Amino acid sequence: MKNLYRFTLRIPKSLQQKIKFTADFNCRSQNKEFEIAVKRYINDFERLYGTIEIKEDKS
Repeated sequence: MKNLYRFTLRIPKSLQQKIKFTADFNCRSQNKEFEIAVKRYINDFERLYGTIEIKEDKS
């Protein structure tokens, strides 16, 4: 788990409730549901605009 980045996300309560609903529906944690949603967003972005190049973090 060393390469996992932790941060606080502030969202409207209604959005959190909807994420909870979809997470429960998919038998996932809310965290995993957010992760999957972000991955889909990034995949869609890269499909439209090309691959996002990231630099290796040496820390």
